[in-house]
Amino acid sequence: MKLLTDIIISLKTDAPVREVRKGIFWTAIVSRFCGLSSTMLKEYCTDETMDGDAPSPLTKMTALELARFAHSDDISKASLGLAAINSLIEIDDSKVIELNAGELLIKIGMGKNISIVGHFPFTEDLKKVAKNLWVIEKRPRIGDYSEKDAETYLPKSDIIAISSTTFINHTLSNLLKLCPEKSIKMLLGPTTPLSKILFDYGIDILSGSKVIDNEKALKYISEGVNFRQLKRTGCIKLITMTKINL
Repeated sequence: MKLLTDIIISLKTDAPVREVRKGIFWTAIVSRFCGLSSTMLKEYCTDETMDGDAPSPLTKMTALELARFAHSDDISKASLGLAAINSLIEIDDSKVIELNAGELLIKIGMGKNISIVGHFPFTEDLKKVAKNLWVIEKRPRIGDYSEKDAETYLPKSDIIAISSTTFINHTLSNLLKLCPEKSIKMLLGPTTPLSKILFDYGIDILSGSKVIDNEKALKYISEGVNFRQLKRTGCIKLITMTKINL
Protein backbone atom coordinates (compact mmCIF):
# COMPACT_ATOMS: atom_id res chain seq x y z
CA MET A 1 0.00 0.00 0.00
CA LYS A 2 1.68 3.19 -1.24
CA LEU A 3 0.01 5.20 1.49
CA LEU A 4 1.85 3.18 4.16
CA THR A 5 5.11 3.47 2.24
CA ASP A 6 4.81 7.27 2.12
CA ILE A 7 4.10 7.47 5.85
CA ILE A 8 7.16 5.34 6.64
CA ILE A 9 9.35 7.42 4.28
CA SER A 10 8.18 10.57 6.10
CA LEU A 11 9.54 9.23 9.42
CA LYS A 12 12.85 11.08 9.44
CA THR A 13 13.96 9.99 12.93
CA ASP A 14 14.56 6.39 13.98
CA ALA A 15 14.91 5.09 17.55
CA PRO A 16 15.54 1.80 19.37
CA VAL A 17 12.50 -0.24 20.36
CA ARG A 18 12.57 0.01 24.15
CA GLU A 19 9.41 -1.89 25.02
CA VAL A 20 6.76 -4.05 23.35
CA ARG A 21 3.44 -4.96 24.92
CA LYS A 22 0.83 -7.00 23.10
CA GLY A 23 -2.37 -7.13 25.10
CA ILE A 24 -5.69 -8.72 24.17
CA PHE A 25 -7.03 -5.50 22.66
CA TRP A 26 -4.07 -3.16 22.21
CA THR A 27 -0.47 -3.35 21.12
CA ALA A 28 2.04 -0.77 22.38
CA ILE A 29 5.53 -0.03 21.10
CA VAL A 30 7.78 2.38 22.97
CA SER A 31 10.58 4.04 20.98
CA ARG A 32 10.64 7.85 20.73
CA PHE A 33 7.10 7.82 22.11
CA CYS A 34 4.52 5.19 23.01
CA GLY A 35 2.59 4.17 19.90
CA LEU A 36 -0.63 2.15 19.90
CA SER A 37 -2.47 -0.07 17.47
CA SER A 38 -5.27 -2.60 17.69
CA THR A 39 -4.06 -6.10 18.45
CA MET A 40 -5.01 -8.30 15.53
CA LEU A 41 -4.28 -11.99 15.01
CA LYS A 42 -4.55 -14.37 12.11
CA GLU A 43 -7.98 -15.88 11.78
CA TYR A 44 -8.10 -19.41 13.21
CA CYS A 45 -4.68 -18.87 14.77
CA THR A 46 -3.83 -21.58 17.30
CA ASP A 47 -0.66 -22.65 19.05
CA GLU A 48 -0.30 -25.46 16.52
CA THR A 49 -0.45 -23.06 13.54
CA MET A 50 2.24 -20.71 14.85
CA ASP A 51 5.78 -20.78 13.46
CA GLY A 52 7.86 -22.93 15.78
CA ASP A 53 11.16 -21.10 15.22
CA ALA A 54 12.73 -19.25 18.13
CA PRO A 55 11.46 -15.64 18.14
CA SER A 56 13.80 -12.77 17.37
CA PRO A 57 13.56 -10.18 20.19
CA LEU A 58 11.72 -7.16 18.85
CA THR A 59 13.64 -4.94 21.23
CA LYS A 60 16.79 -5.66 19.22
CA MET A 61 15.20 -3.88 16.26
CA THR A 62 14.80 -0.18 15.61
CA ALA A 63 11.32 1.28 15.38
CA LEU A 64 11.77 2.01 11.69
CA GLU A 65 12.70 -1.61 11.02
CA LEU A 66 9.63 -2.73 12.94
CA ALA A 67 7.46 -0.15 11.14
CA ARG A 68 8.05 -2.04 7.89
CA PHE A 69 6.04 -4.92 9.37
CA ALA A 70 3.01 -2.75 8.53
CA HIS A 71 3.22 -4.11 4.96
CA SER A 72 2.98 -7.73 6.10
CA ASP A 73 0.08 -9.91 5.01
CA ASP A 74 0.27 -11.39 8.52
CA ILE A 75 -2.03 -9.01 10.39
CA SER A 76 -0.38 -9.85 13.72
CA LYS A 77 2.87 -8.45 12.30
CA ALA A 78 1.11 -5.54 10.59
CA SER A 79 -0.39 -4.61 13.97
CA LEU A 80 3.13 -4.31 15.40
CA GLY A 81 4.17 -2.23 12.40
CA LEU A 82 1.42 0.33 12.92
CA ALA A 83 2.26 0.67 16.61
CA ALA A 84 5.90 1.21 15.64
CA ILE A 85 4.92 3.91 13.13
CA ASN A 86 2.89 5.67 15.82
CA SER A 87 5.81 5.43 18.24
CA LEU A 88 7.93 7.56 15.89
CA ILE A 89 5.42 10.30 15.05
CA GLU A 90 5.93 13.45 17.08
CA ILE A 91 2.52 15.02 17.69
CA ASP A 92 2.53 18.80 17.60
CA ASP A 93 -0.01 19.77 20.28
CA SER A 94 -0.53 23.15 18.57
CA LYS A 95 -1.85 21.33 15.48
CA VAL A 96 -4.43 19.12 17.22
CA ILE A 97 -7.55 19.60 19.30
CA GLU A 98 -8.54 17.43 22.25
CA LEU A 99 -11.75 15.97 20.88
CA ASN A 100 -12.94 12.43 20.27
CA ALA A 101 -14.33 11.15 17.00
CA GLY A 102 -17.84 10.48 18.27
CA GLU A 103 -18.35 14.04 19.52
CA LEU A 104 -17.06 15.43 16.24
CA LEU A 105 -19.25 13.22 14.06
CA ILE A 106 -22.34 14.19 16.06
CA LYS A 107 -21.37 17.86 15.63
CA ILE A 108 -20.90 17.74 11.84
CA GLY A 109 -23.32 14.90 11.00
CA MET A 110 -26.68 16.58 11.58
CA GLY A 111 -29.01 15.60 8.71
CA LYS A 112 -26.20 13.96 6.72
CA ASN A 113 -25.75 10.54 5.13
CA ILE A 114 -22.97 8.89 7.12
CA SER A 115 -21.09 5.63 6.65
CA ILE A 116 -18.90 4.21 9.39
CA VAL A 117 -16.53 1.35 8.64
CA GLY A 118 -16.19 -0.38 11.99
CA HIS A 119 -18.58 -0.54 14.94
CA PHE A 120 -17.94 2.16 17.54
CA PRO A 121 -19.71 2.86 20.87
CA PHE A 122 -21.09 6.22 19.70
CA THR A 123 -23.13 4.83 16.77
CA GLU A 124 -26.46 4.84 18.64
CA ASP A 125 -26.08 8.54 19.49
CA LEU A 126 -25.07 9.31 15.92
CA LYS A 127 -28.22 7.62 14.57
CA LYS A 128 -30.29 10.26 16.38
CA VAL A 129 -28.84 13.13 14.33
CA ALA A 130 -27.92 11.56 10.97
CA LYS A 131 -30.26 11.42 8.00
CA ASN A 132 -28.99 7.90 7.36
CA LEU A 133 -26.30 5.96 9.20
CA TRP A 134 -24.75 2.88 7.63
CA VAL A 135 -22.40 0.87 9.85
CA ILE A 136 -20.27 -1.49 7.78
CA GLU A 137 -18.57 -4.35 9.60
CA LYS A 138 -16.49 -7.42 8.81
CA ARG A 139 -18.57 -9.25 11.43
CA PRO A 140 -21.91 -7.43 11.31
CA ARG A 141 -24.10 -7.09 14.39
CA ILE A 142 -27.86 -6.65 14.17
CA GLY A 143 -28.48 -3.52 12.09
CA ASP A 144 -24.97 -3.44 10.60
CA TYR A 145 -24.06 -4.02 6.97
CA SER A 146 -21.48 -6.39 5.51
CA GLU A 147 -18.16 -5.45 3.87
CA LYS A 148 -19.70 -5.94 0.43
CA ASP A 149 -22.28 -3.25 1.22
CA ALA A 150 -19.51 -0.64 1.27
CA GLU A 151 -19.83 -0.52 -2.53
CA THR A 152 -23.47 0.52 -2.13
CA TYR A 153 -23.34 2.98 0.77
CA LEU A 154 -19.97 4.74 0.67
CA PRO A 155 -20.72 6.40 -2.71
CA LYS A 156 -24.00 7.75 -1.22
CA SER A 157 -22.36 9.24 1.87
CA ASP A 158 -21.66 12.86 2.82
CA ILE A 159 -19.39 11.80 5.69
CA ILE A 160 -17.33 8.61 5.83
CA ALA A 161 -15.53 7.52 9.00
CA ILE A 162 -13.15 4.59 8.59
CA SER A 163 -11.53 2.61 11.39
CA SER A 164 -7.76 2.74 11.14
CA THR A 165 -7.60 -1.03 11.61
CA THR A 166 -8.03 -0.92 7.81
CA PHE A 167 -4.31 -0.07 7.71
CA ILE A 168 -3.61 -3.41 9.37
CA ASN A 169 -5.79 -5.55 7.09
CA HIS A 170 -4.83 -3.46 4.03
CA THR A 171 -8.38 -2.58 2.98
CA LEU A 172 -8.08 1.21 3.32
CA SER A 173 -7.02 1.97 -0.27
CA ASN A 174 -10.00 0.16 -1.77
CA LEU A 175 -12.40 1.87 0.63
CA LEU A 176 -11.06 5.31 -0.25
CA LYS A 177 -11.72 4.60 -3.94
CA LEU A 178 -15.43 4.24 -3.09
CA CYS A 179 -15.64 7.62 -1.33
CA PRO A 180 -17.15 10.58 -3.25
CA GLU A 181 -14.61 13.32 -3.84
CA LYS A 182 -16.73 15.92 -2.01
CA SER A 183 -17.40 13.72 1.03
CA ILE A 184 -15.71 14.39 4.36
CA LYS A 185 -13.40 11.46 5.07
CA MET A 186 -12.20 10.61 8.57
CA LEU A 187 -9.82 8.00 9.95
CA LEU A 188 -10.46 7.15 13.58
CA GLY A 189 -9.25 4.99 16.41
CA PRO A 190 -6.00 4.67 18.38
CA THR A 191 -4.30 2.95 15.41
CA THR A 192 -4.57 6.21 13.41
CA PRO A 193 -1.17 7.62 12.41
CA LEU A 194 -1.41 11.37 13.03
CA SER A 195 0.61 12.08 9.90
CA LYS A 196 -0.09 14.99 7.55
CA ILE A 197 0.81 12.65 4.68
CA LEU A 198 -2.72 11.26 4.95
CA PHE A 199 -4.18 14.61 3.95
CA ASP A 200 -2.49 14.18 0.55
CA TYR A 201 -4.64 11.08 0.03
CA GLY A 202 -7.93 12.96 0.38
CA ILE A 203 -8.49 12.28 4.08
CA ASP A 204 -9.84 15.34 5.90
CA ILE A 205 -9.82 14.37 9.58
CA LEU A 206 -7.50 12.20 11.67
CA SER A 207 -8.92 11.26 15.04
CA GLY A 208 -6.60 9.23 17.23
CA SER A 209 -4.92 9.22 20.61
CA LYS A 210 -1.75 10.28 22.41
CA VAL A 211 -0.24 8.34 25.31
CA ILE A 212 0.64 10.76 28.10
CA ASP A 213 1.68 8.22 30.76
CA ASN A 214 3.70 5.37 29.25
CA GLU A 215 4.10 3.35 32.44
CA LYS A 216 0.41 3.36 33.25
CA ALA A 217 -0.59 2.61 29.64
CA LEU A 218 1.76 -0.39 29.43
CA LYS A 219 0.51 -1.76 32.74
CA TYR A 220 -3.15 -1.66 31.76
CA ILE A 221 -2.59 -2.86 28.19
CA SER A 222 -0.78 -5.90 29.64
CA GLU A 223 -3.79 -6.51 31.88
CA GLY A 224 -6.10 -6.67 28.86
CA VAL A 225 -8.22 -3.54 29.33
CA ASN A 226 -10.36 -2.27 26.46
CA PHE A 227 -9.99 1.25 25.13
CA ARG A 228 -12.76 2.85 27.18
CA GLN A 229 -11.19 1.42 30.33
CA LEU A 230 -7.76 2.62 29.21
CA LYS A 231 -9.09 6.12 28.65
CA ARG A 232 -10.56 6.21 32.18
CA THR A 233 -7.09 5.63 33.67
CA GLY A 234 -6.01 9.05 32.37
CA CYS A 235 -2.95 7.68 30.56
CA ILE A 236 -4.14 8.75 27.10
CA LYS A 237 -5.99 11.64 25.55
CA LEU A 238 -8.16 11.64 22.45
CA ILE A 239 -7.02 14.12 19.82
CA THR A 240 -8.03 15.20 16.33
CA MET A 241 -6.07 16.77 13.50
CA THR A 242 -7.89 18.26 10.52
CA LYS A 243 -7.24 20.02 7.24
CA ILE A 244 -10.76 21.48 7.06
CA ASN A 245 -12.52 24.11 9.16
CA LEU A 246 -14.89 22.48 11.65
